[in-house]
Amino acid sequence: MAGPPHRNLTSGPIGRTLLVFALPTMASSVLQSLNGSINAIWIGQFLGERALAATTNANIIMFLLIAAVFGFGMASTIMVGQNMGRRDVDAVRRVLGTSLGLFTLLSVATVVVGLFAAPAILRLLATPADVYPLALAYLRVIFVAMPAGFLAVLLTMALRGTGDAVTPLKFMALGSAIDVALNPVLIRGIGPVPALGIEGSALATLIANVVSLTSLVAYIYRRDLPIRLRGSELRYILPDPALLKTIVVKGVPMGLQMLVVSTSALAMIGLVNRHGTATTAAYGAANQLWTYVQMPAMAVGAAVSAMAAQNIGAGAWDRVGRITRAGILINLALTGGLVALLTLLDRPVLGLFLGADGGAIDIAARINLIAGWSFVLFGVSMVLSSTVRANGAVVGPLVILAIAMFPLRLGMATGLAPAWGADAIWWSFPAGSLGSMLLMIGYYLRGGWRRGNLNATPHVAEEEAKAECEPTGRSMPVG
Repeated sequence: MAGPPHRNLTSGPIGRTLLVFALPTMASSVLQSLNGSINAIWIGQFLGERALAATTNANIIMFLLIAAVFGFGMASTIMVGQNMGRRDVDAVRRVLGTSLGLFTLLSVATVVVGLFAAPAILRLLATPADVYPLALAYLRVIFVAMPAGFLAVLLTMALRGTGDAVTPLKFMALGSAIDVALNPVLIRGIGPVPALGIEGSALATLIANVVSLTSLVAYIYRRDLPIRLRGSELRYILPDPALLKTIVVKGVPMGLQMLVVSTSALAMIGLVNRHGTATTAAYGAANQLWTYVQMPAMAVGAAVSAMAAQNIGAGAWDRVGRITRAGILINLALTGGLVALLTLLDRPVLGLFLGADGGAIDIAARINLIAGWSFVLFGVSMVLSSTVRANGAVVGPLVILAIAMFPLRLGMATGLAPAWGADAIWWSFPAGSLGSMLLMIGYYLRGGWRRGNLNATPHVAEEEAKAECEPTGRSMPVG
C-alpha cells in the first residue's frame, strides 16, 4: 500500500513548499468557479432567465449557510495543523471526530430547517413572484445536497491541515465533472432519463456531492491517511466538550468574516445600482474578473495557514516568520502578474461578458483600472491574517476586516459620491484594501497574537503546562 500523501511542512525549503502547496488549492478554487459558471450557462440556455434568477436567489441562501459553518471548518483545520506539527496523530483524529460530530448535527439541522423554512426565506428575500416557484423547487433539493457538501468540505480542509493539498483537488475535480456532465442530462432529459427542469440541476449537485464524498472517504481509508477513524477511535465522533468549545469559540469569528464580506458586497451593489443599468452590468463584468484575480491570494493564504499551524505546533517560530514573508512575495508575484495581464487585456476579456456594448465596456475598464490593483494589497492582508489565525488569533482579523469594509470602504463610497460620482465607489476598493493591509501589518508586528494558544486536546494542554515549568520549555516570542 502506498504511503499517505500528506506533506511535512515543518522542514525543508519554505518558498518552494509553499508554492507547491498553494497551486493545487488555487486549482480547486478555479474548478469550483468554473463549475458554477458552466452550470449557470446550462440553466440559462435550457430554462431561461427566470430559472437563472431562481438559482441566484438560492445561491445567496447557500452562501450564508456555508459562511455559518466555514469558520468551524477553519478552526478545525488550524487545530489539525498544529497537532500534525506536534506529530500527535491521535489528537488530529480527536479534533476531526469532534468536528465530524458537529458538522453532522449542523447538516441534519440544515436539512430539517431548510425544507420547512424555504418558503419564508425566499419571501424574506423578496423573490419575484414569477421566480418564486422555481427557486423553491431548486432550493428544496439543494438543502438535501448540502450535508454531503458540508462533510466533504470539512474533510478536504482537514487534509490540507495535514499538508495534503493534492487529494482535495482530485475529488473536487471528480465532483465538478459529475455535476457539469449531469446538469444537461437531468435538466432536459436524455433517453430514459426524464426532463426534470431546474430540479434536475439541483439533483445533479446532490449526486455529485454524494459520489465525491463517498469516494473521498473510501480513498482516506484505503490510503490509511491520518484523518481516518477506526475501531475505538470512532467514539471521537461524539463531540468532546473541551474541543467543541474551542472549535466554536474560534470558529464563530472566522465565519463572521464571511458574513461581513457578504454584507458589504450587498451594500456596494445597492450603491452601484443607483448609477444605472450600464454601470451595474459593467460592475458585474469586473466582478467576474475579480473572482479569478483573488484566487492566488486565497490559495496562498490557505497554504500559509496550514504551514504556519504545523510550525507553531512544532515550536518552529523562526520558520513562521519566513513562511509569512515567502507568502507575501509569492502573492505579490502571482496576483501582481495576473492584475497586470488583465489590465493589458481588459477590453477583450470584458467583452466576453458585455458583448458589443462599448459604453459598458468603457465603464468596466475604468472600474478595473482603478480598483483591480487593490487585490495585490488584499493578498498581503490575507497572508498576514492567515498567519495570525494559525495561532488561534481570530478576533483581531475580524475587527480589522469590519473596519476596512464599513467605515473605510463604504464610508468613502457614500461620503465622496456627491463630488466624485461612481468613481467614489471604485476608489473605495483600494482605500479599504490599503487600510486593511496597514492595520494587519500593525497587528502582525505589535498585536501580541504570538501569545495566543490554541490547544487541541486536554492532554496536550496539560503537557504544555508542564513543559513551561521545565528548563527545556520554550516560550513563544512576543516581539
